[in-house]
Amino acid sequence: MIPSARYVLAFVVNVALPALAYRVALPNWGIASALMASGVPLLAWITFDFARFRHFDALSAIVLASVALSLALLTSPAGRWLREAREPLVGGFIGVLFLLSLLVKRPLVFYLARSTLAREREGREREFDEMWLARPALARSIRLMTVVWGIGLVAENAIRVGIVGYVTDHDVDRLSTLVRYGTYAGLTAWTILYRRAYIKNQ
Repeated sequence: MIPSARYVLAFVVNVALPALAYRVALPNWGIASALMASGVPLLAWITFDFARFRHFDALSAIVLASVALSLALLTSPAGRWLREAREPLVGGFIGVLFLLSLLVKRPLVFYLARSTLAREREGREREFDEMWLARPALARSIRLMTVVWGIGLVAENAIRVGIVGYVTDHDVDRLSTLVRYGTYAGLTAWTILYRRAYIKNQ
């Protein structure tokens, strides 16, 4: 699969379809059911991907885990503020996981990259494993991407938690959505440009 097609597929599976399912379900079934509906495309994709290609999609698994955590917070006996802040709290937790993964041999971005490359052709993931061991520059670049994404996600969601606490209800959703998509757009653009620069310098 060509790189641009991989990015489009990842966006459709992990962002577009869950968001569509959530929007369709929300007016009729409420927030909890809408969250469960948003997880259906992710679970279906993970199941299909593993059954068809014997491949486990790490990115979809992370997104599905974040949906499950959001649902757990929503249905918990927590206070109103905590329930309203569930999404940025979960996103911030994912960012912390990125940073904590730097303490182990292979950080989270390694597994996300490996999962993506595995779809290109059979054996591509083994080649990536070998490059990780043979090319210190690759390991450094993966760790840098982990740092950037981890800090970016933590900062984004800290801002969004602040929005929930200090901004009027009328503007919360609009500002929170603006911060979220702006952050993801910036991180994605940086990742693409950094990857191109890395490949060019090799």
